[in-house]
Amino acid sequence: MDQREFRDCLGAFSTGVTVIAALGPRGEAVGNTVSSFNSVSLDPPLILWSLGRHAHSLKAYLSTDLFAVNVLREGQEALSARFARALADKWAGIDYESWETGCPVLPGALAVFECRTAHTYVGGDHVIFEGEVIKAVHDPEGRPLVCHRGAYAGIATPA
Repeated sequence: MDQREFRDCLGAFSTGVTVIAALGPRGEAVGNTVSSFNSVSLDPPLILWSLGRHAHSLKAYLSTDLFAVNVLREGQEALSARFARALADKWAGIDYESWETGCPVLPGALAVFECRTAHTYVGGDHVIFEGEVIKAVHDPEGRPLVCHRGAYAGIATPA
């Protein structure tokens, strides 16, 4: 299968944008922009996300049992772009909170899921993280940051 065609087909599926955050083995904050996030189960509450096996921060996520999913809202494109890059310190100058798990929580996120890693699986060139949700909080008034065909996109307001 042609990889470019496959990527283009995947891009036709609009997704929300998240920043997954955790504390590494030395207590350092790590974070990555991830669009491969979705629900798995309501009972028990489970979610999943995946990260490329080549990502510098993969070892940090594998070294901890806790992570936070920060669902970004419209207007947080700069945060998405910042955490999508391979920067030495993505958190420099970024304010964040720590809740029950101690993982970084971005103020203003549309929703936040604090999770304990339930399972990890190798899925081709990615590692899939399944998380048991410990705490979930959302803003019922906000609008999500959406990615479609490799670019940010808006969503229509229901009539």
